[in-house]
Formats: sequence, C-alpha cells, structure tokens
Amino acid sequence: MNAYALDLHNIDTNSLALFGGKGANLGELIRMEDITVPRGFCITTAAYRAVVEQNEAFNILLQQLTGLTANQQKAVSEISGNIRHLIAQIPIPVDIVATITKQLATFGENTAFAVRSSATAEDLPTASFAGQQDSYLNVTGEAAILQHISLCWASLFTERAIIYRIQNGFDHQKIQLAVVVQQMIFPQAAGILFTAHPVNANRKILSIDASFGLGEAIVAGVVNTDNYQVNNGQIIHRQIATKQRALYAAKDGGTTLQEITPALQQQQVLTDEQVLTLERLGRKIEAHFGCPQDIEWCLADGIFYIVQSRPVTTLYPIPMVNNADNHVYVSVGHQQMMTDPIKPLGLSFFLLTTPRPMFTAGGRLFVDVAPLLATPAGREMMINVLGQSDPLIKDALLNILERKDFALSVPADDPAAGQPTIPPPSGRPPVDNDPAIVSNLVKEAQASLDTLKQDIQTKSGPALFDFIQEDLHQQKTRGYAPQSLAVILAAMDAYSWLNEKINEWLGEKNVADILTQSVPNNITSEMGLALLDVADAIRPYPDVIEYLQQVRDPHFLEHLNSLRGGRESREAIEDFLAKYGMRCPGEIDITKTRWHENPAILIPILLSHIKNFAPNASIRMFEQGQQEAFKKAQELTDRLKLLPDGEQKALEVQQKISFVRTFMGYREYPKYEKICRYFLYKQAILKEIEQLVQAYIIAEKEDSYYLTFDELREVVRTRELDRQIIPQRKAAYITYEKLSPPRVMTSDGEIITGKYQRDHLPANAIVGLPVSAGVIEGRARVILNMETAVLEEGDILVTAFTDPSWTPLFVSIKGLITEVGGLMTHGAVIAREYGLPAIVGIDNATRLIKDGQRIRLNGTEGYVEILG
Repeated sequence: MNAYALDLHNIDTNSLALFGGKGANLGELIRMEDITVPRGFCITTAAYRAVVEQNEAFNILLQQLTGLTANQQKAVSEISGNIRHLIAQIPIPVDIVATITKQLATFGENTAFAVRSSATAEDLPTASFAGQQDSYLNVTGEAAILQHISLCWASLFTERAIIYRIQNGFDHQKIQLAVVVQQMIFPQAAGILFTAHPVNANRKILSIDASFGLGEAIVAGVVNTDNYQVNNGQIIHRQIATKQRALYAAKDGGTTLQEITPALQQQQVLTDEQVLTLERLGRKIEAHFGCPQDIEWCLADGIFYIVQSRPVTTLYPIPMVNNADNHVYVSVGHQQMMTDPIKPLGLSFFLLTTPRPMFTAGGRLFVDVAPLLATPAGREMMINVLGQSDPLIKDALLNILERKDFALSVPADDPAAGQPTIPPPSGRPPVDNDPAIVSNLVKEAQASLDTLKQDIQTKSGPALFDFIQEDLHQQKTRGYAPQSLAVILAAMDAYSWLNEKINEWLGEKNVADILTQSVPNNITSEMGLALLDVADAIRPYPDVIEYLQQVRDPHFLEHLNSLRGGRESREAIEDFLAKYGMRCPGEIDITKTRWHENPAILIPILLSHIKNFAPNASIRMFEQGQQEAFKKAQELTDRLKLLPDGEQKALEVQQKISFVRTFMGYREYPKYEKICRYFLYKQAILKEIEQLVQAYIIAEKEDSYYLTFDELREVVRTRELDRQIIPQRKAAYITYEKLSPPRVMTSDGEIITGKYQRDHLPANAIVGLPVSAGVIEGRARVILNMETAVLEEGDILVTAFTDPSWTPLFVSIKGLITEVGGLMTHGAVIAREYGLPAIVGIDNATRLIKDGQRIRLNGTEGYVEILG
C-alpha cells in the first residue's frame, strides 16, 4: 500500500489519522450501494508530514503559535501568514509527486478536479471544523493540482483554523492535513442537506438548501437558496427564494459568479420527486454513520452526487430509551440552578437520591414528563407547578399539548406514571403556624447527620458503597417527608396568596418580596452573612490581609499561625468551614471541589468584603431587612383597614405574613442537609480512591469521577479497571461542556422554546421572570466563575446561574440577573431575603448584556433595559 496516496475505494473511517475526516467519510460513502460519489484519491497525512516535519523554519513558527490565546489576534495573524507563505513555497518531494502523477494518470488528460482539504480533526463527532481549511474547484493540469495541494496544506494555518483549534482545545502540532482530489462535477444544482432540523434539532425533519450551480456558493453564503423540509416522505415546508446569482465553473479554471436569467430566478431548484430522492439518500447515509449528518450534494444530468458528509456536532443528545413512545424531557439542571455538565460519578449519585426516574443526556439530567402530561391531574399539576417556577417551561409544555401530531400516552406497564409526585393542595397535611416545627425538623436532620458521620467511619471497601447506597435509599424520601414538604408548600402558598391578594386589593405587585426579607432559619442567607463576620475577624490584621492578597494555595491555612492575627483569622475561617465547608459552585455534582477541600476559593470574596464593608455589616444588613419587612407589614395593615371588610382582610394578611416569615427560611434546609451528606460520602470514598491511586489502578483521584457509583464499587472490589473508559468519558465531557442544555425537548430531539407572554414593556426590553421586586440602575458585571468575581458597590450581577455557594457575593451587589431559575429557586429566595431586585430565566443573558454596561433592572415587572 502506497503511503502517500490512495484511491477513495480503499479508504474508510478506520484510517482517520491518515486520510482526515473528509477523506475517510468519502471512502465510506463511495462503497455504499445507491450512493454516487465522484471518483478520486486522497493524498495522506504522511505526505504532509514529509513536506513540513523536517523544515526548521516551520517548526520554529509552529512553536511560536503554541501558547497563544484566541484574543491575541495580531500575533495569530502574523504567524498564520508566515506559515502559509512558507508551506506554499516548500517543494513537494519527488517521490510524492510521482505518486500523485500515477493517480492522475488513471483519469483523462483534460479532466478537471476539485482539490479539498481533509484535516485529521475534521468531521469528528465532537467538532466539525467545517470551512476551516480551503478547497479549490475546477483545477486542471498536473502543475496546477500540485500547487493547489500545497495551498490546501497551507490552509491548515488560516487565522480562522488556528482560532477554532485554540477555542476547541486542539493541539496545532497534532493536527495534520490530507488532501482529497476528485473528478470535478459540473452540476445544474447543488446544496446542503441536514438529516435533522438545523434550528430546532428535530431528528424527524430533514432540511435541504438548494441553489443553481455549484454548492460552494451556498457554503460561502453568497447566493440565495430554496429550502425544503421533509418528514417521513412528506414535504412539510417549501420556501422558494429569488435566486439572482449562481456559481459556475470558469473556462480557464476556477469558478465565477454569474447572474441567473430572470425566468429562472423564481423557479424551484428541485422537483418534489428530487427532494424525496434526496431524503432517501440522506436517511441512508445517516443510518450508515449512525448519527445525524450534514451532507453536501450536487445534481448533474439527473444524478445526485454526494461530495461530503460529516456529523452534525451542534445537536443536543437525546436521552436513550428502549421504546418508540413520544417523550417530553424537562431539564433538571434548570430547576437545580446548575446547567453545567455533571461527571458520571456525580450523575449516578444524583440518580440514587431522586424519587423520580431520570434520564441522562449530554452530561445533564432530564425528567420525562410525558406520562404526567397525558393525564388531566398530572397535566394540571405540571402546568401549575412548573408554570409558577419557570414560565418558559410552562409555555413550552403548552406548545406541545396543542400539537396534533405528538400523541402522549401513559405507559401500560406503569399505571402510576401519570400520578403527580407533589401532593395536591387538598392532600397536604395541615401545618400549624408554630416555629417549633422548623426547629424540630432541623434537629432531626442534624441528628441524622451526626449518626451518619459516626457510622460511615466504620465502613470500607465494597461495604462502604453498600452502606452509602442503603443510606441514599433511606434518604430518598426524606426531602419529600410529609411534614417537611408541607412546611415548604405552606410558605410557598402564603407567599403566592400575599402577592395575589395585595395586588387585587391594593394594586401593589410582588409585595411578598419585601415581607420575606431577613426571615429566620435560612441556612443559606445566614452563610452569606457569616462570611462577613469572617471578614470582620481578619480586618484588624494587615499582615494576614497582605498574605491573602498573594496566596492561592489550597493549604494556605497551615501558614497563617506564623502571622500576627493569623491564629484568630484561621479559627474564624475554620469555624465557617465547619458549618459551610461542604458547599461549592455546582454542588449537586459530588465531584466538584468543596470549600473544605480548597478554602482558597473563598479568599477573593473575603478580600472584597474587607475592602467594601465596615465592621458588623452582617448585623446591620439582617436588622435592616427585618425592619423593612415589619414596616411593610404595618403599612399594609393600615391601608387594608380602610377598605370594605378591611379588618378581616388585614387579619388574613397578617396570618399569611406570619406563615411566610415562620416557614420560608426552611426552604433552603433540605438541600443543605443533602449536600452535608454528600460531603461525608465523598470523604469516605476518597479514602478508597487514594488506595486505588497508590496501587496504580487509577492514575489520579479525579479519574475516578468518570466512573459511575456502581463501576467504582466494582473497581474497589476487583482492583481492576478497563483503562479505555476514562479517556473516552473525559473526551465526551469536554464535548458536553460546549453544549447548552434545553429546558424542554422531545424524543424527536426537537428543542421546544417557550416565550414570556407579556405586553406593554419598553421597546428593546430584555424579558425575564421577576422574582424579587424593586428597580435598580447600575453597572452590569457579567461573571461566569464565582472564584474570579470582582465586585464593587452598586454592581448588578449577571450570570448563567447561581446556587447556594454564590450567596456570599449577594451581600456585595444591588441586583441579580440569571439565565435560569424560578420563583422559589435559590437565587430568587436569597435575593428576596437580602432585598435585591432580581430577574431570572433570561435566555442568553450573559451574551445579551455586556460586562460594564449601565443597565436598569426592573424586578417588579421582570425586564432589563440597556442604558449605555
């Protein structure tokens, strides 16, 4: 077998490193029955290496490229130009030329060719690389072909290709280029075919763009195209464009853009029969490769030629199920305020704690709500509960329910599937307005934690995993214990009642947001205030502050004692960690680093508190919130008494206010208890993992996070590990990080997006869900990582999501905007307690709002205005 060039018939996807993505896929396609691919051959990556590897100037330039970031555009541009110029000038070795000449000899002397780049990282399931390297059409003659092969090699270092590799984590030195040389087809029409809808991701809808002439004009975006959408042999959408220009082959080589005669401009490019033929070809190619495909095709003399097929890398994966029923998947992450992917160990832990079946896709969790939507009771509960929590989910579900082509049914083998998991109001146990109820619930939880802490220390090996699984099973229903759930629901009901009735009686919206400021027994808001107290303990000691400004070592506490005030500072930090050290960003993923594991995460926040606050700020903030709540309660009472039946109205409102203030704080406690248990589990499991590392069974402790709970237990038991699993899952996780999970999607893969149903808002307003009343203007601080947050007084925090670990930042801001969340999720609850106007559920807020912009946040009506 020649190492430098091979006929396409002798190539397949097992030779990706030799022929690149495009070449390997064409080799697969050309051997498929009923698929027509233009004849050709592929010049391998071995030829590319022979040209550049021993070139000293090339290697120097390549080394300069390593380490650059995508923001260093000037340096990237300069090195890019130098590398491309160099490669284009390097003579192709004689033996490679001879190999190419031999392949060309099998074609006619005047044959025209398409010369296309095929990178080794191209057309992978995880990255498309589409359009990053150059292709050339209508090339004739050996000298011209050799020249354009060199130009293809050089295009591996275009600016766009370099930046794409930087952004997607590909090593410039490991990416190589093959070149596909194919007989040129001169088509009457050409286009692109997606075997899944490119916008909403529906896998059942195939989309075809078509125009006259060559398809490269479509890829370049310089011509208008017809669009046809097909579902199972039916053309469901047809949009005929005015096609003024088309790309055709030029007489002297290359291509030229020509005007289309007026008679053809409105003509349909493809007949219906041709559209359906393309659908059949597309589905056949998709089935062969096993995933949705982006296919380039051309039509010449009634024959469809396939010139490229690559995986569609931007689609969100669909949860795997073993039936063909219609399913509706709702994102768990949007409810849990953590939409980042979760590693396999974290996913399996969460699945062991949830009372409802869940599905994984793209490193996230989803619940199938189709069985609930299929029953009247379930449908009402879903729409009401999720509608209050997240209107975008409600609107998406209503969209699905209105469809005639998406039937929902309760599985025959699960008669309880359509039953609500949250008891309806009539089925809830009554709750007395007694603060002792919350105190007793907290005491019970703490006693359970103390028992777990003692018992887990006696377990090791497989018995530890059995113990944890049994404990998880016992705790699965604890968060849904009747009294615990009744307390939370009573607070939520009272909160909603107050907002509804005060708006009805007095015309004031979202009044409960003020009434819930500084409620007692909120473990999360107490945590934010407690870190202010830690800052108070450190503030008197300049040596400690100077040390903290310079250190980011996870073990920094060990060195504090040598400093003046170090012992006092260390004790304050350790006291805080003893109560809250199990928390961290993304804490529902057990694999995330906890504050206790790396307390240096808290240093920037502590330094910010020391700088921005005076001593005893925590007491003042809590008392101010209390006073505002009590003042509002008195004002409402006075105003209500002036109304008809005012005394009765005032009495009812006072009772509801009391309910809210007695029980709302407990809303955060069940999750705190869960995260405490997680930390105890993790500490015990890490001891087992350390033994695996010492025995060289696992390379490092973080590798174990890519195993499920059951897989890790089996490794601990057998002391054996399939070493292919971890690299594969690491690669998958990197892919998942680039995906944005949908709130709602169907088993067809279609992403259903909801809308806020509101009118009469200012022009250009960015709309979200109002969760904490008030209007504030200030500087937007777009922060995606809590650890790098730098805030000043008056800033409005804009981020993707918050969980309890973000609470210490809330004392430093004047308002909050997040992309996900609901009325009773963490960010909303704490924002109300701290008296911060807040809006959640603004899709793409971190991109719509730029860091440093001055904005107006209206937390009462639920919109943001950009002021400048």
